[in-house]
Amino acid sequence: MSIRLGDLAPNFDSLTTEGTINFHEFIGNSWAVLFSHPADYTPVCTTELGKLAKLKPEFEKRNVKVIAISVDGIDDHRNWIADINETQKCTVNFPIIADPERKVALLYDMIHPNAHEKFTVRSVFVIGPDKKIKLIITYPASTGRNFDELLRVIDSLQLTANYSVATPADWKFGEDVVIAPAIKDEEIAAKFPKGHVRIKSYLRTTPQPNI
Repeated sequence: MSIRLGDLAPNFDSLTTEGTINFHEFIGNSWAVLFSHPADYTPVCTTELGKLAKLKPEFEKRNVKVIAISVDGIDDHRNWIADINETQKCTVNFPIIADPERKVALLYDMIHPNAHEKFTVRSVFVIGPDKKIKLIITYPASTGRNFDELLRVIDSLQLTANYSVATPADWKFGEDVVIAPAIKDEEIAAKFPKGHVRIKSYLRTTPQPNI
């Protein structure tokens, strides 16, 4: 099936390295990142899981739960975690879904036959507390993900979900944002008391409103 932005994230029950979960219950009232790995014992995935383990406090600060998935089984996952901890000098502290029958991978369209008929591509899904898909990024199996970019996008998603703003190119937390075109000039002072700059009628900026 094809999943698009705004769709309800498909729910599933699955065995993970931290026990059996129901995905929607796992998310609860948090945000979530679901990301797939082509297979266990692969070099790029090993570095990715290690990086995420080190960054987990940054995700927790943003009320984001992280969960990985690979098409291998639970025993391989557990043995692989030992390798990750050893080589990446970390402690893997989030669940990894076992998906040897590829049920979740197919549910989330993670297997792209033209790329590889067996393994998943490097899919990333950011899911909101409403269980809807907020972001989809797909990398080829050969390219490791940029988790700092993922945090940046989550900052933008959480900001724009609550304020009538958008974030410009290369925006980082703390920088000015763009006022939504739907907001009329006469409404800006009440909505954005920190002030604003009118560059064009359609391009108005204001300091980040939630700090």
